[in-house]
Amino acid sequence: MGELVASASAGDVLLCVGLGSCIGLALVSRHGRACGLAHIVLPDSGGREGDRPAKFADRAVSALIGALGHHGARTESLEAILVGGAQMFSMSTGMEIGARNEAAVRAELHRAGIPVTATATAGGVGRTVRVHVATGNVTVREAGSNEVTLR
Repeated sequence: MGELVASASAGDVLLCVGLGSCIGLALVSRHGRACGLAHIVLPDSGGREGDRPAKFADRAVSALIGALGHHGARTESLEAILVGGAQMFSMSTGMEIGARNEAAVRAELHRAGIPVTATATAGGVGRTVRVHVATGNVTVREAGSNEVTLR
């Protein structure tokens, strides 16, 4: 949780396991094979700096863009796939952290000019997301279901 990774190595598969209310943000370059994945836990850092920028939506998007830049990916070539953002508890607590996480990530992506091209969000089940660097394919598996391709 709160980690990010970027790669341009064809043999790599980037993975976030057990996404509940967290957002798995995959950024994939349309012009090349650089891909990145962040496991975003909370919508806002409240201005706190730290060693894990991927923990917060307001810092994770720019950190992931920067990590992909080290692999030659340009911001205008990126597209986003969002996974997670579930409401994991049946009672409404007023927190709706999953929906808040998704909204915060979408706002940051909008500011960066990166389109969201696919999602597997909301609902009430956990998910696992995989980003296949060789192809740029992004797959998701909901708890108790088969893996499906989002991109």
